[in-house]
Formats: sequence, structure tokens, C-alpha cells
Amino acid sequence: MQNIEQTVVILGTGGTIAGTAKNAADNVGYSAAQIGVAQLLAAVPALAGQALEAEQVSQVDSKDMGFEVWRALALRVAHHLARPDVAGIVITHGTDTLEETACFLQRVLAPTKPVVLTAAMRPATALLADGPQNLLDAVSVARSAGASGVLAVLAGEVHSGVEVRKRHTYRLAAFGSGDAGPIAHVEEGRLRLHRPWPNSEAVGVDRLPEDVARWPRVEIVTSHAGAGAAIVAALRQTGVHGIVVACTGNGSVHHDLEVALLEAQAAGVRVIRSSRCLEGAVIASAGQVLPSAGALTPVQARVEMVLALLGAGPR
Repeated sequence: MQNIEQTVVILGTGGTIAGTAKNAADNVGYSAAQIGVAQLLAAVPALAGQALEAEQVSQVDSKDMGFEVWRALALRVAHHLARPDVAGIVITHGTDTLEETACFLQRVLAPTKPVVLTAAMRPATALLADGPQNLLDAVSVARSAGASGVLAVLAGEVHSGVEVRKRHTYRLAAFGSGDAGPIAHVEEGRLRLHRPWPNSEAVGVDRLPEDVARWPRVEIVTSHAGAGAAIVAALRQTGVHGIVVACTGNGSVHHDLEVALLEAQAAGVRVIRSSRCLEGAVIASAGQVLPSAGALTPVQARVEMVLALLGAGPR
């Protein structure tokens, strides 16, 4: 069942879905964030006549996503969620950092209405653009009775905002949810649900400082063959607050890098281990001093650490 009469608010942030190329056959040499969200809606005839509102929150290539846009987006989402006439919200976004924004919004807002991020792997000018179908599917999910939480809808799949991750550089079906798999599929505008909607405790937008210079600085370093201590030393000199390690395998860290990380941890820098692998979790074992991020990817672990260092999440 869908909430046809209630409004779905579409918040635009830019990305490939709003991108253009000089040649319609060019799917990679395009400029992102060129088309406004109202124009994106006008390109989907099936949305004509529906109760929709469009608002442009930002216009950025999502590789350049930052705390300023995150805070502004969280505030606008919270504002519209509080409206009784709103069934749900759709956010058009770039694919590069969609998983980070989705994780951030779920942790900050934990909405009881659906907040659906969607995107495209091809620009709006492509011969076979995937954005219009993704947008149509996202609106369908936003209207679905009982749907809740931050979701990502792409290529007919519905992913949890805290599980979604980009797993391919080019294919249209570029996203997955690791071991968990999609929450649901969208089939001709209908939702086929496989497991419960995401649920977590909301941090709240009031915990996010308006001055983003006050947000903690958390960086990601990678363990690899020949990894050394220099990167950690450099980060400490610049006043880093936290470090997420993208580890090999089940959270293993090159010895030289580990020594530097342990020194940083002892000096008060927050350190947590994630894995370079896109599936599986870092399973903790006895004697390990650097804590595990569990099933969180490195970028998800970074979001979690930023919120924790703001005093707004688990430590």
C-alpha cells in the first residue's frame, strides 16, 4: 500500500544523477551536479501529478561532500519529517559518498518515516540513463506504508543506510549490503520486503555544531605490504582526533603501522580497526588492543567515530 495523497519531498544534492556530458554516448567523461532537482523530476513522466515538493539543498559532486552539506541536509530532513502531511523523503545524491551520507543520516535521525537516498551511475544525458528509474523507485519506497529508516534505492534494490556500500566502479548495479543483502526489492513500483527496516537510536541534529571547524577530525589509513609509521606521525602532528584503520583480512595490521597506532592511542587519539574487505566483519580475538569496528566499512566506521567524538555516539 502507498500513501498516494501525502507529499514526498525530494531534496537535491547534486551528483551524477544530475550530471551532463557533451556526448550522449559518454558515460564517464561528464560533469556532475549540473541539473536541478526540479528538472530531474520533470524527466520522469510517471511522477507527473503526484504530490511532490522539490528543494535544492546543495549542488555538489559527491566526491566533494563535506560536513557543511551533511548538517544542512540533516536539518532539512528533520524539518520535513516533522510535517504530518509528508509520507517520506527522497534525496538525490552522488554515488561516491552515498554510503557515508546514508550512514550519517541514519545515526543522526533514525527516522520513523522513510528517507530514501537514490543516485545514478550514468549522467542524465546518457543514452540509457539509470537516474529516472532509480528516482521513480525511490519515490515508490518513500510512499510505502510501514517503511522507515534511512534507505538507499538503486537498480531495483533497497539497502539499509547503515549497511549499503559501493562495490563496483562502473556497473549500474553498483551497490550492495555486504553479508546482509538487500532489505527489499522494488518490482514495477511494488515493494518486496525481505527483512526488517533499519532501526537505531537517534543522535539528534542538535548534537551537530553549526561551526564545522568544531567537528572532530577523523582520518582513514590503510594497512598494506610495507606500511609504515610515517602517516600516523604526520596525522598526529596535524592534530587528528581519530584514526580508522582499513586493515587487511580480519583486522590485521602491519607491525610497523600497528606500533605507531598503539602509540597514538596511548596519547589520546581514538583508533579503531575495520577491514579493506567489503564483506565480513572484524571478529575480535583475545589480546587485541586496538578495538574492532565489527561489520562497519572504513567509511562507516569513520562516521561512527565522528559522532562518538562529538559525544553523540557509543565509545
